[in-house]
Amino acid sequence: MEHITLLLTIVVVTALVFDFTNGFHDTANAMATTISTGALKPKTAVAMSAVLNLVGAFLSVEVAKTISKGLVNEEGIQPEVILAALVGAILWNLVTWLVGLPSSSSHALMGGLIGATVASIGVSGVNGDVVVTKVLIPAVAAPLVAGIAAMLSTRMTYRLDKKADKKTTDKGYRAGQIASAGLVSLAHGTNDAQKTMGIITLALVAGGVLAPGSNPPVWVIVSAGMAIALGTYLGGWRIIRTMGKGLTDLQPQQGFAAQTSAATVILASSHLGFSLSTTHSVSGAVMGAGLGRKGGVVRWSTATRMFVAWGLTLPAAGLVGAGSEYVARQGDWGVYVVAAFLVASCFGIWLVSRRQVVDHTNVNDVESEAEAVPLATAAATAVAEPAGVVTTAIAAVTPPPAGSVAAVTDDDLKTTIPAPNPADPAAPPAPAAAV
Repeated sequence: MEHITLLLTIVVVTALVFDFTNGFHDTANAMATTISTGALKPKTAVAMSAVLNLVGAFLSVEVAKTISKGLVNEEGIQPEVILAALVGAILWNLVTWLVGLPSSSSHALMGGLIGATVASIGVSGVNGDVVVTKVLIPAVAAPLVAGIAAMLSTRMTYRLDKKADKKTTDKGYRAGQIASAGLVSLAHGTNDAQKTMGIITLALVAGGVLAPGSNPPVWVIVSAGMAIALGTYLGGWRIIRTMGKGLTDLQPQQGFAAQTSAATVILASSHLGFSLSTTHSVSGAVMGAGLGRKGGVVRWSTATRMFVAWGLTLPAAGLVGAGSEYVARQGDWGVYVVAAFLVASCFGIWLVSRRQVVDHTNVNDVESEAEAVPLATAAATAVAEPAGVVTTAIAAVTPPPAGSVAAVTDDDLKTTIPAPNPADPAAPPAPAAAV
C-alpha cells in the first residue's frame, strides 16, 4: 500500500503539472485576438482569463466523466499507465509551446493515455467507439463548424455596420471582444480543467482509492481549477503571438465574431460531454473570421504547420506514453526514472526557450516572414531577403540622383599628376601637388 500511495502522489502531482501546462498552452484560445486588437492589455487579459478558468472548472463534470469512465477500460488500468500518459501529454505541450504552435492539450492527454493503455494491456483496453464519436469526430467537426460560423458572422457584421462610424463601432466591438473572451475562458475552464479532474479520478480508481464509476472528489475539482488558472495567468505568449498575429490580421469585428463562435461551440460540446479541443475550435474560428472580411487573408503557411502539429499530436504523445509505461512498469526504479526524465526534459525545454524570450512586452511584435507579411503582399517579401550578386552590382553602379551635378565644385575637379621617383625608377611614382 505504501508503494501505491507514493505512486499515486507522483501521478496526482504530475497531473496537476499537466493542468498547469494546459493553462498557459491554451491562454491564446481566449485572449490572443483580444490582445492583438488592443481590446485589453496583455497582463490584464491573462489575469481575467485565469479567474474565469477557475470559475468554469466548477460548472460541470461531464467531460471528466468521459475521460475517467469512457475512453479506456478502468479495470485494467494501473497508476503507472496514468503517469506515462501524463508524461507524453506534458512533453508534447511543451514542445509545441516552444515552437509557438497552437495544438490540442486535450488530444495530447488522450494520445498519451491511449498509447500507455495499449502498451500496458493491449488494444482491447481502449474503447474505440468512444474515441471515434467523442474525440476524433469532434476534432474534425469543431474547427469547421466554428470557422463557418465565424466567417458568416464576420460578413454579417461588416454588412450591418457598413454606414456606421468606424471609431464608434470599433470601440463597441472591443467591448464585445472582452465579453466574448471571458466567455471563451469560462468555456475553457468547463472543458479543459475537467480533463485533469478525469485523469486524477481515473488514477484514484486504478489505485483502489475510489470505486469504479465515481465522480471527481471536491479536492480534485479545486486543485485542478487552481492549477489551470495559475498556468493561464502566466500566459503562453509564444502561442498567443501565433494565434493573434500569425494566422491572419484581425480587426475588432473579426475578433468578436471569432471568439463568440468558438465559445458557443465549446460550451455546447461541454454540455454534451464531448472532449473537444478548444484550440481546434478557436483556430478554426480565427481562420473563418479572416476569410469573412473582404480583402482578408489567412496565412496558409502558418496554418499548414499548425495542421501538421494537430495530426501528430495523438501519435506523438501516444508513443512517448507507451515508452514511459514500459519503463514505469519495471518497478519503483522505473517510476523514478520516468519522473526524472520528465523533470529533466521540462528544464531543458525551458532553457532553450530562454534564448529568445517572448512575453507580454513583445507579444504583438512580428518576427517571422509568415507573420510579418499578408498573403496579398507576398511579393514584398523580397525586400527582407539578402541581396543577390546581380542586385548588389546594380546598386554599385546606380547613377547619382538628379541635381547632384550642381553640387560639384572646382576642388572636386582637381586631380594629381604623378611625378617620377628619382630614388627608385622602378617604384611607383610618388604623388605630386595638385594642379
